[in-house]
Amino acid sequence: MNKQRMPAVVVRETGKKGDWNELSIEEVPLPQVKQDEVIVQVHACSVNRADLLQRRGLYPPPLGASSIMGLDFAGTITEVGSNVEGWEPWAKVFGITAGGGYGRYVAVPAAHLVPIPANLSFVDAAAAAEVFFTAFLNIFLEAMIESGETLLIHGGGSGVGTAAIQLARAAAVRVIVTAGSEDKLQRCLELGAAHGINYKEQDFAAEVLELTEGRGVDVILDWIGASYLEKHLRILKTRGRLVLIGLMGGTRTEIQLPVVLTKRLRIIGSVLRSQSDKEKAALVRAFTDWVLPLLESGKVRPVVDRVFPIDKVEEAHQYMLAGEHFGKLVLTW
Repeated sequence: MNKQRMPAVVVRETGKKGDWNELSIEEVPLPQVKQDEVIVQVHACSVNRADLLQRRGLYPPPLGASSIMGLDFAGTITEVGSNVEGWEPWAKVFGITAGGGYGRYVAVPAAHLVPIPANLSFVDAAAAAEVFFTAFLNIFLEAMIESGETLLIHGGGSGVGTAAIQLARAAAVRVIVTAGSEDKLQRCLELGAAHGINYKEQDFAAEVLELTEGRGVDVILDWIGASYLEKHLRILKTRGRLVLIGLMGGTRTEIQLPVVLTKRLRIIGSVLRSQSDKEKAALVRAFTDWVLPLLESGKVRPVVDRVFPIDKVEEAHQYMLAGEHFGKLVLTW
C-alpha cells in the first residue's frame, strides 16, 4: 500500500437525499497527524445506526470531521503528534470519533484515547466504545442517576441498551427495559435488568406503572422521541429526567405542559458526535475513571452479536437494518 493512501469504506452517493447509497472500499488519502493527535491503525470498529443514516445523506458529519463513516475504533497507535505526551507507537487504544472509523487509519486527538484493557480484544474494545460512552454520558453525567433510583431503557437489546443495563446494575440502579421479543427480554434480564416489557404486546407505560406500584421511574433513556413523549411524561416521578438521544419515533408532537411544571420534570437533549474536542476530552477522563475499571474487572462487558470482515460491510448494514441483533455488530480489517 502506498503510505500516503489507505483503504476505507466510501459512500458512492447518487445525489438524492435518503437513497440507500452503495458502499465500496477504495483508496483515499491517509490522514495527516496534527500536533495534538495520534494516528491509529484501525483493527476493528462497530456498526452504529447513525452509519445507516449517514450513508443515506441524513446524518452528515460535523464541520471539520472526516466524511468517512464510523463513530468508534479500536487499534494500535502508529504515529504521535509533536505535542502528545503519555502515548507511544503500538499502544493498543480505543475510543470515539466524529468520523473516520471505517478507514484503515484514523486521526484522533490524544485526549480522546482510552487504553484497551488486557482482558479485551480489539473486537471487544470496538464493541464497547460508542455504546458505553453513550450510556455513561447520558445516564450518569446528564441524568445524574443515583443508586436506588429506577431507570427505563427502550430497546434493551441494542448496543447502548446492553451497555446501559450493565452500568446501571453496577451502580445499584433498578432497570426496566423494553424489547420486541421474549428472547431479547430474557437476555436483558441475564445482563442485570430487573424487569422486561415486550412493547409489541404490552402497553409499556401501563406496565411500568404496575411494576412500580404507580410511582413511575426516575430516569428514561429515550431514542424514540415524539410518539412516546406523552407517555414518558406521565410515568416519570417528580423530579424525573427524560434524556432524549434519538428521534426514531418522530420529531413533532403536542403535549400538555402542566405535568412538566407540577412534577418539576427535566427534558434533556443529548448528542455525543457533535460535542467539542474539549467536551469529549472531559468525557474521556470521566469514562477512564469510572467505566474503564469496570471493563478491566469484567464487571461489565461488551456484548458482540456478530463480527463481519470489512469487505462484508453491506451485509453488516443489512443485518442491522433487519433489527434482529442483540448487542453490537463489529467490522474487522
